[in-house]
Amino acid sequence: MHIRLLSRALALLPALCVAAGLLAVQPARAADAATVTVGGKNFTEQVLLAQITTALLQAKGFNVVKKDGMGSTVLRQAQENGQIDVYWEYTGTSLITYNKVTEHLTPAETYTRVKQLDAAKGIVWLDASKANDTYGLAMNRDEAAKLGITTISDLAKALSAGKDLTFACNSEFYARPDGLKPLQQAYGFSFSPAQIKRMDSGLTYQALKDKQVQVALVFTTDGRVPAFNFVTLRDDKGFFPAYALTPVIRKATLDANPKLGPILNSISAKLDDKTMARLNAEVDVSKKSVDDVASEFLKSSGLM
Repeated sequence: MHIRLLSRALALLPALCVAAGLLAVQPARAADAATVTVGGKNFTEQVLLAQITTALLQAKGFNVVKKDGMGSTVLRQAQENGQIDVYWEYTGTSLITYNKVTEHLTPAETYTRVKQLDAAKGIVWLDASKANDTYGLAMNRDEAAKLGITTISDLAKALSAGKDLTFACNSEFYARPDGLKPLQQAYGFSFSPAQIKRMDSGLTYQALKDKQVQVALVFTTDGRVPAFNFVTLRDDKGFFPAYALTPVIRKATLDANPKLGPILNSISAKLDDKTMARLNAEVDVSKKSVDDVASEFLKSSGLM
């Protein structure tokens, strides 16, 4: 009797070993489908990038949790705390806001500096895109062409020659230490108090479109710039800080999932000022859904 029981146990041993092996493998298989938490700030460009990133990572086999609509500082803290794995940041924001660097740096120097400073905090800056969402001075295209103004230096010459051009900007830019006053000093011109119209940021675009002013403060990748046929004057003296749009990722996440680097860099390679402004305009001006715009971008750019 005991011999029969022993024989049966021995006969079942291979099957039991296989079953045990399967149980052991299950957790590893679940872990293979890595979960990545994608963050985003609370404006159109950031919501779009969070959705583009989410959709592409899902197509590549990752489980994704998306948390957009966050304030800039809160989002950064969430990444440092390990609650957010990846999001899109601006080089100038990290340099000035998070790392408190006040010296004026070139775009390349800015990227190198934040890459070094944030590495000490466990954050990796991947490839910077060619999209630079910084401050800019814009004019209606026909007015700029009529006056022969293509750069801020051209604007300075026109003002010095007595052209009566009014300027719309928000109160923050008017007063901030790296705003209007140092800009005028750098380029050697000055708007008179009567030539300056202070208003909320969003209203500057409409004021320029309606030709209530001739020059307005804008953000260079805002979709209304191309939609309203504005031209952004070239910052030929490099006054405005660089705000290159770049994917940033926790080092621990990248080490665990090295394929994330090339995937995120593939998005970055497709972005420039013109592309980002067009995508923003499709949401803000044409009123398309963020999901549709993200999907169309991924397909048309060959990423999906």
